Amino acid sequence: MPRIVGIDIPNDKVTWVALQYVHGIGKKSALDLCRKLDLDPQRRARDLTDEDLGRLAGLIESSLVVEGNLRRQTQQNIARLKEIACYRGMRHRRGLPVRGQRTKTNARTRKGPRKTVAGKKSVKELR
Repeated sequence: MPRIVGIDIPNDKVTWVALQYVHGIGKKSALDLCRKLDLDPQRRARDLTDEDLGRLAGLIESSLVVEGNLRRQTQQNIARLKEIACYRGMRHRRGLPVRGQRTKTNARTRKGPRKTVAGKKSVKELR
């Protein structure tokens, strides 16, 4: 498996798809990287030479924020929002959707599994 910026990219995928396994590189960035280095985006990752991998890693390091640095930057941004106690920061702190989604229904990804609250007793149970 070729290794780029600390990530093993899959052998069997074409180059532009394999590059997307690096956090912070999407379709457009992967195709742009291939174009800048004159690599064939349709060539399999296993066919890349060590020289190609070195040039690719160098270009990624110099021009993009990827992997650990990007994750750290994202966490710092969220921590800053929480610290200044803005609306988005409070939503992060409470584990609720941040970008205006409804929460009466849905939002299960952010809120987690349902927590059943004991409801009112029915009319039949009161008799």
